[in-house]
Amino acid sequence: MADRLRRVYAQMPNPKVVMCIGSCGQSGGGVFYDSYNLDGPVGGDIIPVDIYVPGCAPRPEAIIDGVVKAIALLERLEEDKK
Repeated sequence: MADRLRRVYAQMPNPKVVMCIGSCGQSGGGVFYDSYNLDGPVGGDIIPVDIYVPGCAPRPEAIIDGVVKAIALLERLEEDKK
């Protein structure tokens, strides 16, 4: 999945904000550690991650908080671009 993720990331328009939701993408797979479709932690190893939302499974409040932070970061990046 790492190659596909890199390809999708490269196709995203700038500025980009990436959220990693859940423990699986942060720590290398969690309960799915040795699964055929995982290639380690997403952030730093595969693509740069801006917002991490912890949890297995993450709480809805944490996801909403992550989205709010991502929107704020995206707005700052848009302002810096101007």
